[in-house]
Formats: sequence, structure tokens, C-alpha cells
Amino acid sequence: MLRDIVDFYVNEAGMHIWLEQAECVILNHGNFLLGFCERDVSETEGCITLFYPTKEDVDIMYNQLKYISTSEPVINETYQIYNFFTKDPEGRTLEFQTFLHPIEPVGFF
Repeated sequence: MLRDIVDFYVNEAGMHIWLEQAECVILNHGNFLLGFCERDVSETEGCITLFYPTKEDVDIMYNQLKYISTSEPVINETYQIYNFFTKDPEGRTLEFQTFLHPIEPVGFF
């Protein structure tokens, strides 16, 4: 099952393998690290948000994932974002979004 979830995040969501360990793989998207380990039961609570610089980038991801998306991209006026949602193969909620207002660059501390 670990290989299936890694394949999804690499081939469908555009993440990269950052580190592979025995029974665990850590993926990255910009400075976001996401780890998965082979276990008997998957932890699937919460929402994972992947940030993109532009609406066009979000649309590209939507076009790649619309076959499993749970919403179409929309502008959320309350948060000034453009986003859509989908589920990964184990049922986790994924949000793909961009901000519609200036933001500070994200970096490592």
C-alpha cells in the first residue's frame, strides 16, 4: 500500500521523493514535507493543503485530478483563495490552492 500512496503523490499530485527509508518515504512540495510509512492502518484524518503560486497552476492540477476531485476550482472570497478539493487513495482530503492577495514568501526557519 505504501507504494500506491507514494505513486499517487508523485505521479498525480506532483510531489517529489525527498527521502526513502525502510518502510517510510518522505515527499516534498516546495518546503512542505509529507511522510508516509507502511502500517497496518492508515491515518487519514485532517486536510493536506498544497499551495501553488497562480490560479493557472491550480487549474493544471485540477485538470490532472478532476477524475477524483470532490469540487471544481472556485474563488473563496472569505479567505481570498482559489481552490479545489480531492481525496487521495487512502481517503485523506487534499486542498489545492493559491492566494488571491500578496503573501510573504515561505522559507525554512
